[in-house]
Amino acid sequence: MKATVTAMLIALCAVTANAQTTLTFDGALRRALEVNNSVEQSREYIGVAAEQKAQLLSAVLPRISITGDLTRNSIERTFGNGSDKTTILPQNNWSYRMILQQPVFAGRRELRAYNQAKLNIENAKQNSRLAEDAILLRVASNYLAVVNAGRRIDIEKRNVELAQKRLDQANAFYSAGEVTKVDVFRAETAMKAAQRLMQVAEQTREHAAAQLREDLDLQGPLTVTPPEHTVPPMPDEAALIANATESRADVEVAENNLRIASLEVAKQRGFWWPTVTLEAGWINQATAFPADQYKYGTLHFNIPVFQSGEVNARVAGAKHQEKAAELAVETVKAAAREDVHTAIADLHAAQTSLQLAQEQLSAAQAEYDQAFELYRAQEATSLDVATSEASLAEARRAVAEETLNRDLAELRVWFAAGNMKGAVGVNQ
Repeated sequence: MKATVTAMLIALCAVTANAQTTLTFDGALRRALEVNNSVEQSREYIGVAAEQKAQLLSAVLPRISITGDLTRNSIERTFGNGSDKTTILPQNNWSYRMILQQPVFAGRRELRAYNQAKLNIENAKQNSRLAEDAILLRVASNYLAVVNAGRRIDIEKRNVELAQKRLDQANAFYSAGEVTKVDVFRAETAMKAAQRLMQVAEQTREHAAAQLREDLDLQGPLTVTPPEHTVPPMPDEAALIANATESRADVEVAENNLRIASLEVAKQRGFWWPTVTLEAGWINQATAFPADQYKYGTLHFNIPVFQSGEVNARVAGAKHQEKAAELAVETVKAAAREDVHTAIADLHAAQTSLQLAQEQLSAAQAEYDQAFELYRAQEATSLDVATSEASLAEARRAVAEETLNRDLAELRVWFAAGNMKGAVGVNQ
């Protein structure tokens, strides 16, 4: 019975693993934001930054502690007699105290550190946004690669049909004694080459599907639905550059780092100011001298007079960090501008290549149709048909490849501009 149940569970797992998953473009992108490990990891860092902010807030809040002592002395000492007898050193001595400590002023260093922590939270959010944009670009690219590989398989099947058509015609001519066996061998060679390329296309699809499964935490075979070409209209280059230099995630992080560096300068200057701390407590002890219970309040001052240049050095170092952060902002913005410019140039090249590939396909199709008709009428050789057949097959592959390049180039423009979610219609 146990063996039967085990076998059933194994079979069920096998069926589940082999179950086919059907994906849409939008569904794949939404799933990526929900289950991808890199996205979830980036979101965890937001929580880390939030807890660090809470930790810094606790530095300016009151602290209450209870301390105590138990002591066994070798002697006991008292003075006075009768009702006036007072123990000043009990043999078994004990005491405990409750202490309240409240920072009052520390050069506003805690406030600057707290503001830095808030900016670190914003940086974590921007890094999470950058991770989301990156995984959206990756998943979209892999998804389109799977779709394109499916198109390539269909193209190679059509190319096999072309080779089969020529092989059938060559066999017919050979049977009629119109051509030599060489024409048949050439047609068979073309057939095998087309079949080999179809296997390569199937292998390419499996590789792309494996990357897509990894990103989406899926198992088993995938079926993808070709997406409609619904990328929003592309703004002009100036608008894209303005968006990239103002709101791209890495630009936001660089600007926040500059604010953090400026706060660090002010924080280090705070070490020149005195620190003030309030302490209050309640004491209960076995010793009755001077009293067994009492309360106290203390205001502690610490005024720096001479610190051997330590604070000066720390302030100077913070200023250098601030200058470095300013340069980092300029560098990131320059990179954002050039990323957009390069992406747009790549898009224009891809669009031109696609248009030329489509024109090439039209010409190759017309050439093949004419060449095969002439071959069938024995007015052209098999070499003429083979040449036009190869040109048509290559033109079909070029259209599929340039279509993928155009779609990827459009996505990279939106990614460079920092608006990947808007481009793919994901509002999460």
